[in-house]
Amino acid sequence: MVNHKYLRSQIDCIKYPIVTEKSAGLFEKNQYTFLVDRQTDKYTIKTAIEYLFNVKVIKVNTCLMPKKKKRLGKYFGYLPTYKKAIVKLAPDNTINLFPDV
Repeated sequence: MVNHKYLRSQIDCIKYPIVTEKSAGLFEKNQYTFLVDRQTDKYTIKTAIEYLFNVKVIKVNTCLMPKKKKRLGKYFGYLPTYKKAIVKLAPDNTINLFPDV
C-alpha cells in the first residue's frame, strides 16, 4: 500500500527545473538540473524524479548554493540560498522539459 501523504511530500520537494546555458549543456550527457527544497536528501529526490517523469535515475548530485549579495541603490541585501540537484538518467531515458517546442 502506498502512503499518499508521504508521496505528496516527496513530489513537493521538487520545485522547478533550472534551464541555463550551463545546465542546457548537460542535456547532451542525459543530466538534468532541478531546484529542490533545502531539507531534501538524495534518496527522496531520486524517488520523486522517478515517480514524476517515469524514468530511471542513476545518480543524484546536490549542492547548497551560497547566498549572493544584492545591491539596490545604496542599500545592500542578500538573495536567499537554495539547493540544486543534478540528476543523471539511464541512457535510454529522457525528460521532455519543453513539451510544445
